[in-house]
Amino acid sequence: MDVTVERLGHLGDGVARGPEGPVFVPGALPGEVVAGTLAGDRLEGARIVTPSPHRRKPPCAHARTCGGCALQHADDAFVARWKLEVVRAALAGQGLAAEVTGPATSPPQSRRRATLAGRRTKAGVTLGFHMRGADQLVAVPNCQLLAPGLMAAFPALEALVRAGASRKGELALTVTETASGPDVAVAGGKPLDAALVQDLAALAETHRLARLTWDAEVVALRAQPMVSLGKARVPLPPGAFLQATAAGEAALLAAVREAVGPARKVVDLFAGCGTFALPLAETAEVHAVEGDAALTAALAAAARTAPGLKPVTVETRDLFRRPLLPDECRCEAVVIDPPRAGAEAQVAEIARARVPVVAMVSCNPVTFARDARALVAAGYRLGTVQVVDQFRWSTHVELAARFALG
Repeated sequence: MDVTVERLGHLGDGVARGPEGPVFVPGALPGEVVAGTLAGDRLEGARIVTPSPHRRKPPCAHARTCGGCALQHADDAFVARWKLEVVRAALAGQGLAAEVTGPATSPPQSRRRATLAGRRTKAGVTLGFHMRGADQLVAVPNCQLLAPGLMAAFPALEALVRAGASRKGELALTVTETASGPDVAVAGGKPLDAALVQDLAALAETHRLARLTWDAEVVALRAQPMVSLGKARVPLPPGAFLQATAAGEAALLAAVREAVGPARKVVDLFAGCGTFALPLAETAEVHAVEGDAALTAALAAAARTAPGLKPVTVETRDLFRRPLLPDECRCEAVVIDPPRAGAEAQVAEIARARVPVVAMVSCNPVTFARDARALVAAGYRLGTVQVVDQFRWSTHVELAARFALG
C-alpha cells in the first residue's frame, strides 16, 4: 500500500493515516509518499515514492542500521524546526505559549561522553550501538557523532571487551573525554579476580586511560579525570554525569546566566558536579544541592581550589523525597535542572517560596511544560525558551527558560 506521511512521531518515525488508525513509517519524513507492506501499525519494506525536499543523504555510513541516530536522513533546517515545534506543542498541551528560540545545535563529532556496547564474537569484537528496536550490535568505526578523543579510545575499548566479556554477555562501556585522558566505566563484565585485575590494569596503562572502573570498582587510576567548569577544575567521579557536548553545555550555561542576571545569592538544585553552580559562583554566592554524594564531594573539592569564587556551599539531599522548603529557598534566583521526570514536588515548594527568578533547564519538554504550568499558576511569567540540541540527529530535545514573578 501507499501512504502519505503527515508528521513525525516522538521517536522520529513518520506517521501516516492507515485504514484502521495511525501507521508508523521508519525513516520517512512529512509529505513523503511511501510504499510498503502493512504489518500491524507499521509499514515494512518502506520505499520512498515521492521524497521530501528536506531529505538528504545521511552523512554517516552506518545510519541505516545503527540506532544511535534517528534523523540523519533529514536536513538540519527541518530537524531544527521540528525540535522547536516539539517544545511549542508540549507548552500548548498545558495551555501555555512562549517565544521559543534556537536550537543551539552541537556540531558533528562533538559528543564527549557516550555509552557503547561491546560483545565478543567468533571473529573478535563488535563495539558500537544497537540497531534500533533490536538486540543486534552495529560496529561504528567512522561514527560522525563521537568526538575524536572518544574515537581514539576504540582500540582500548575493544581490548577491554576481549579481556573482560563472556562469550554470551555484553558490556556497557561509558567513556568520557577528560583533560587527563579517557575515563572508562564498564558494566556487565566478568567478575574481578586477581588475574583479571592485572590484565585490566595493564590494558589501561598501555592505552593511556585516565581511569578504568569495572562494575563500580576502580581497577586502574593513571591520572584523576578532570573537567573544567568555569574557572574550576572538577575531579570527575566514576561514571559521573557530564553534559554530552561542550557546545551544548556552553549554550545551556549562557541561557542560565542570562536568566539569573545580577542575582547575588543563588540556589542550584540537581546541581550535579557543578555545571551551573561553579560558573555562577564567579559572581554570586551559591548553595548547590544534589542527591549523589560523589557528585557533591567533587563539586565541593573543585570550589575549594578554584580561584576567585564567591562562597559555595553544598548539600547532599534527595530532592524528590525531601524537596527544599520555602524557608530553605531564601535567595534571589533558583536554578533547577531535574532528570527527565521533572521536579513536580520541588517546583511546588519554589512557587510557595516566591523566589523572584527561576532558571529551569530540562531534557524533557513534556515534564518541563507540566512544571512550567505550576509556576505560571503561582504567578510567574514564562520568558523566552531556548532550545538546545546537543544530541544531534536524535529526537532528544533540551531547553532552558526563565520564570519571573509579576
